[in-house]
Amino acid sequence: MAPYESDDNTNDDLRTGRSKAARYVVPVAVVGLAAATIGLVPAFAGSGDPDLPKVTAQQLIEKIAASDVQQLSGTVKISTDLGLPDLGGLESSLGGLGGGDESGSSAEPSSKLMELASGTHTVRVAADGEGRQKLSLLDKASEYSVIHNGDEVWAYDSASNEAYHTKDTSSGSAEKGERGEKGKSEDMPATPKELADEALKAADDTTSVTVDGTMRVAGRDAYKLLIEPKQSGSTVGAITVAVDEKTGLPLKFTLTPASGGAAVVDAGFTQVNFAKPAASTFDFSPPKGTKVTEGDELKSGDKADRARPEGSEDLGKEFEGLNVIGEGWSSIAQFDTGGGEGLPSEGSGAGDAGRFLDSLGDQVTGKFGSGTVFSTRLVNALITDDGKVYAGAVTKDALVKAANEAK
Repeated sequence: MAPYESDDNTNDDLRTGRSKAARYVVPVAVVGLAAATIGLVPAFAGSGDPDLPKVTAQQLIEKIAASDVQQLSGTVKISTDLGLPDLGGLESSLGGLGGGDESGSSAEPSSKLMELASGTHTVRVAADGEGRQKLSLLDKASEYSVIHNGDEVWAYDSASNEAYHTKDTSSGSAEKGERGEKGKSEDMPATPKELADEALKAADDTTSVTVDGTMRVAGRDAYKLLIEPKQSGSTVGAITVAVDEKTGLPLKFTLTPASGGAAVVDAGFTQVNFAKPAASTFDFSPPKGTKVTEGDELKSGDKADRARPEGSEDLGKEFEGLNVIGEGWSSIAQFDTGGGEGLPSEGSGAGDAGRFLDSLGDQVTGKFGSGTVFSTRLVNALITDDGKVYAGAVTKDALVKAANEAK
């Protein structure tokens, strides 16, 4: 099928559908508690692709927008391959924040769910409207769960027998009036639906959107929506979203890099049921002997100060001069750290620290001077020796070109 931009519908129609889709977020993940850039590895049932009625890309986008699934339960596999280097014991030697020490709780969700950003995991999810969600991260010998039930949010780590408890104030009239949509925009995508919404936000004149056949995911018939950058220089190769033929719910999300190989993010259900979960699914009481940490305790000034790295109060100032170069998939964020110096290197006399940083990055030179490019399979960053940073889902050559043109 021809790219979306060649259809009779206009890009204004696409943006309208995209905007509408963004308002229908399936409440699988606990409100405000989600992992960064996770993927769910799909399981396929049956053989061969299903024979479904033909649809256009615009119709499929509208189908996603019209989807209003409020009740479901299922199992997902989570696998993410960003190509990050193995730091070994470096993290522990630097001193972790939270993780059950005196400055936090091992059950606190914002740090615990970050485990989903790498490796492979099994997760159970359940939802019953906007007020009830449960997410359970299963390990071989333990389970970590986050439960949202009305205005109560509990997180429990069976490995450490610790629990974290807080109130969900996102629906409170006073705070909601102050936050508006800001709170929602700061949440990380954690389901195929949320990931698809984020991808559709980029579907402008720099993007090709097509329907690429059909498939089966978790035993259900689905259409494949293919999203591809039209610009050169992006590290994103393509995004495929499997859309349930019956409900319009995205069942699978796959992001493949332009460099080829395994997907960076692969999101899909291995099993899904749209029946109403039992009310008891969202009940929780801490087991006897559980160490319970209240959310307000972690917000107290003394513990917050202990958890804050030295000098972190100045981090926000470094981003005040943030500038975006280019547009669409090839956009690059540029800012100045303000110190006039880049990272320590072996040649600068920084010793072991410099040699370690040099081993993680590639040294580059150009009209801008010299610097180091740190790469993953999706996002690259250039830090120049005079303290400027260029970062984006673009190639190393694109970063060097941007730095040269900025001089």
